[in-house]
Amino acid sequence: MIASTSNKQVKYVSSLVKKGKMRREEDLFVAEGLRMCREIPKNQIQALYVSETFRKGEHFTQMAQGVSKVEVVADSVFGALSDTRTPQGVLALVRQLHYTLEETILAAPPHLMILEHLQDPGNLGTIFRAGEGAGVTGIVMDSDTVEVYSPKVIRATMGSVLRIPFVYVEDLKEALLFLKKKGVQLYAACLEDSQDYDQEDYRGGIGFLIGNEANGLRPETRAYADARIRIPMEGEVESLNAAMAATVLMFEAARQRRRGIPWRG
Repeated sequence: MIASTSNKQVKYVSSLVKKGKMRREEDLFVAEGLRMCREIPKNQIQALYVSETFRKGEHFTQMAQGVSKVEVVADSVFGALSDTRTPQGVLALVRQLHYTLEETILAAPPHLMILEHLQDPGNLGTIFRAGEGAGVTGIVMDSDTVEVYSPKVIRATMGSVLRIPFVYVEDLKEALLFLKKKGVQLYAACLEDSQDYDQEDYRGGIGFLIGNEANGLRPETRAYADARIRIPMEGEVESLNAAMAATVLMFEAARQRRRGIPWRG
C-alpha cells in the first residue's frame, strides 16, 4: 500500500493531473471518480489507484477486474492524487485516444462541432456531453482550444470524450477547406450579418463553427462559412455562452435529422 505523499507514484500521478505537457509526453490522462472510471475500456487503463476505503467497498472487484496494475493508497494520501475536493477513492491512468480529421467524418452524414480558441474547460466538456446526446459525429478544435485531457474537461464530459472522435488541427483554415471539399456545409455562429438558426437545413453534412467565449469567431474563420446563423434572444440578453449556443444548434440538427429524409451527399 502507498502510505506516503513522497512516494514516486504519488508524485507522478500528481504531475499528470497538473501538467498538460507531461500528459502529452506520457500520452496519458487521469480519469477520476467511479462513473468515469467505469466508462473506460479496461485495455486502455494503464494503472488503477484506489483508496483504502474504496478497496473495502462493493465496487472494487468489478473495477479492478481486467486491469493489469492496481495500487491501493492510504486514505490520507489519496487526496494528494485527486483533483477534486471530495475524492471518491478511485482514479485511473488512461492511454490517450488519437484520431485523424478524416475519422471525424466517417459517419454519414457528418455532424461536426468546430471550435476556435475555446478556453473554458466546462464549456468544452459540456459540448462533448451534449454532442453525444445530439448525435455529433466528431469535434474539431484549433490548437488554441483548451486541452481536452485536462481533468476539469474530462470530468465535464461524463464519459462522452471516450465515444466521440475529436482532433486538434494546427491549421484551421486548411481543415475547413478539407471539410468543404468533402461536402460539409459550414455554419458560423455569430451575430453579424446572420439569420435565425432555424431557417437552415441541417440534414446533410454539417459543421457548426463556435468561437472564443469573449471574442467569438475570427473574421477570417467566419469567411469560410457557407452561412452565418444566430440564436434570436428576447429581453436584453445578447447571446448565450458557447456551450449553451452549441447545444441549441446541435439539437436543432438532431431534430431535423429525425425526420428521416435521406442524406444526399
